[in-house]
Amino acid sequence: MKATCTPNFCVLTHIGARMNNEDDYAFLKLRDAYYIAVADGMGGHAAGEVASRMATETASAFILENYETGMDWLNLKFLLRLSHELAHSKVVEHAVGERKGMGTTLISAIIRGNGVFIANTGDSRAALIREGMTVARTIDHSLVQRLIEEGRITEEEPFGHPASNYITSAIGGRNPLRVDLYRWPARPGDVFVMSTDGLHDYVRWGEIEELSKAGSARQIAFKLLERALEVTRDNVTIAVWKW
Repeated sequence: MKATCTPNFCVLTHIGARMNNEDDYAFLKLRDAYYIAVADGMGGHAAGEVASRMATETASAFILENYETGMDWLNLKFLLRLSHELAHSKVVEHAVGERKGMGTTLISAIIRGNGVFIANTGDSRAALIREGMTVARTIDHSLVQRLIEEGRITEEEPFGHPASNYITSAIGGRNPLRVDLYRWPARPGDVFVMSTDGLHDYVRWGEIEELSKAGSARQIAFKLLERALEVTRDNVTIAVWKW
C-alpha cells in the first residue's frame, strides 16, 4: 500500500484483490492550492498500470508548470481540461504493440481555500459530503450510468450488473474523450472524497456517506479502505480532504 497524508488530507492506494495495482495517484502542493489526481488503468500485459501512471504524471506535470496563483474559474477549467487532453494524447501515443488498447480513468481536482475544481474522465468518482449527506457528485462515464439516466435500472442496481465494467469515455480510449468540469463550494466540516471503482462499485454509497463522519481525513480514508477490502474484487484508491 502507498499513502500520502497531511493534517487535512489523505490519499492511499491498495492492490486489493488483484495480482497487481493498476491504480495510481498524484498529489501536489501548488502556490496557493493543492492538486489531486486519481486514475484506474485498464489493459493487458500490465498496460493498465502504465496508462494510469502515465496519465497522473502527464497531468500533474502540466498543472505544476502552468498553474498560476489566483487563477479564475474560466482559466482553471481550461487548465484542467487541457491536462486531461494531454494525458489522453500521451496514452494514445504509447498504446502500441502489447499495450494496444490500454487506457485509464482520470479524475483530478484543484482545492483552493473553500473551493474545489474538478475534471473527470471515466468512472472514478468525486463527491462533496456534508454531515453525512452528499451535496454534489460527479457523473460516471459508464454504460451503467447511461442505463440509470434512461430509467432502465435504478441507482441501487449497478451492484453486480454485467455492464459495470464498461466505460464510455477514458484517457486513451477509443470512444471520444469526455472531460466533465465541476466547481463546488465547501464549508467547514465538509468532506471531499475521490475514489476508483474498487471502492464505490462494492461499498454502497450510503455507507460511504456514513463512514465520512469517522473523524479526520486520515481516519476516514483508512475506514473506507478497511470496508472496501472486506468486499472488493479490484484495486482501491481513495483520496479524502476535510475542511
